Amino acid sequence: MTHLLEVVDIAKHYPSGKGAVKAVDGVSFTLERGETLALVGESGCGKSTTARLVLRLIERSRGTVRFNGEDITALSPGALRRFRRNAQIIFQDPYASLNPRLRVGEAIMEPMEVHGIGTPAERRKRMEELLGLVGLAPYHAARYPHEFSGGQRQRIGIARALAVQPELVVCDEPVSALDVSIQAQVVNLLKDLQARFGLSFLFIAHDLAVVKHMADRIAVMYLGRIVEVAQTNELFANPRHPYTRALLAAIPHPDPARRGHVKPLGGDLPSPLNPPPGCHFHTRCPFATEICRSQDPVATGGAHSVACHHADTLPPMGAAYEGHISEAARRRLARYAEASAARSLAG
Repeated sequence: MTHLLEVVDIAKHYPSGKGAVKAVDGVSFTLERGETLALVGESGCGKSTTARLVLRLIERSRGTVRFNGEDITALSPGALRRFRRNAQIIFQDPYASLNPRLRVGEAIMEPMEVHGIGTPAERRKRMEELLGLVGLAPYHAARYPHEFSGGQRQRIGIARALAVQPELVVCDEPVSALDVSIQAQVVNLLKDLQARFGLSFLFIAHDLAVVKHMADRIAVMYLGRIVEVAQTNELFANPRHPYTRALLAAIPHPDPARRGHVKPLGGDLPSPLNPPPGCHFHTRCPFATEICRSQDPVATGGAHSVACHHADTLPPMGAAYEGHISEAARRRLARYAEASAARSLAG
């Protein structure tokens, strides 16, 4: 069966006076229908650039992106427009992504007009249905973006992305600009809409508690490359790459008495203009050896893929580490569950 999305060795290098900035450097992954794949990693690791390459919002330096088996990197302008109907994006900043001169109703109907969907009356009816789906009212259609809160604007962005009935939605850190209670509402809304419409999500986020609640699989990125991919529960229970372990160790713990059990990741992120040879992570890795400094690790196959020379010989995490992760995740997820229950009662 064909993957909905297949990304093969995609790269984006930006020319510079001193060489090239390797923002994305050989990323490969697949996404199935109805699945949520999360991309996680530090700021600057290439997550958002990867998302834009997948949608051809920017052009690749090399590699292939296939959507429903079709290579979108070779599409003509007309075929590319048809592809855009099936693949939409929710941006990180909901205010910057909305035209301040368009009323909300006009912003939601605009994609339908561009793709020639329905009559004006049908587009208006669809717009009002979408506003209802995301928790807004039909009278909100006459207002401008500045008249809404951040959470409401993000709901408008979601409604606009769904207007053309896409199969794939790229969520580029859709909750990072929102406070925790609003994050819970938006994340639960996305999950409800996914179940209702059978959507596939490429979900980009920093917050691992959000990712654990949202994603079926997680791909961990470091300096333009994917270093580990696994099912969400498997990744949290058995992280095999030292960088993944460091990300999980960075989850804040609410109990001061239990902090400090895990040493935080040291060093600075290397420059993508001049990445280190071998494994890019070896300059910060406590387990690095000579082979790490000289040879690129090859990702293992299977459901839990990891690009590390010593993935099979790393020491166990330890009871203190496991408690650190699960306790932090439980507290965050409890907030999401409470918000979801309150929303269900209100509806």
